[in-house]
Amino acid sequence: MTDCKKRQTMAKQPEPDDWRRQGQETYLKGITLFHKSYHSQGKEWDHDHCEFCGEKFSETGDGLKDGYATADNYHWICNACFNDFKEEFGWK
Repeated sequence: MTDCKKRQTMAKQPEPDDWRRQGQETYLKGITLFHKSYHSQGKEWDHDHCEFCGEKFSETGDGLKDGYATADNYHWICNACFNDFKEEFGWK
């Protein structure tokens, strides 16, 4: 189990030096995200990863089956990371 999956039950805001921070504020701050089921973008693009923790999204296997995504399905965020960073990033 990854650290991110363990955090799903914790209600603590991430620390400023949280290992998941990698400059995402430059492209994810203040955007609108949509909670949706994951669907692959085609044969050559069969999975995605959480922009924060790297958890895999996939229709098959043990990947995450739902999460938050941008309207174009390009950026995906797992439920745990969404909950951890939603206030700071001002997600709608």
